[in-house]
Amino acid sequence: MVVKTVSSPFGGKARTRALVALSLLGSSFPRELSRLLTAPVSAISRALYGLERDALVAGRLVGRTRVFVLNPAYFAKRELQVYLARLADADTELRTQVESLRRRPRRSGKPL
Repeated sequence: MVVKTVSSPFGGKARTRALVALSLLGSSFPRELSRLLTAPVSAISRALYGLERDALVAGRLVGRTRVFVLNPAYFAKRELQVYLARLADADTELRTQVESLRRRPRRSGKPL
């Protein structure tokens, strides 16, 4: 029996990986996700807007950037989070990339 570790239960590989990465990050924007997933920004944007249309994620403007989170009003949010955590466990490469991602600015004057 072959176990498939990279699946696309949400309609496509970009949609699924974007959703898993978003669950690991908490919130993110298309350019950050595209760098993390090594995919074109247009593909990630299209995936996020499709997920938003399906009410799985919610987006809001922060300045000129659209930031996405898992939709807090989604009727099965808890079950979705559990499922995405299981998918993230199978994708160890994505998990290590997310853990190594720097999410805050460097203190001014701090040496490199």
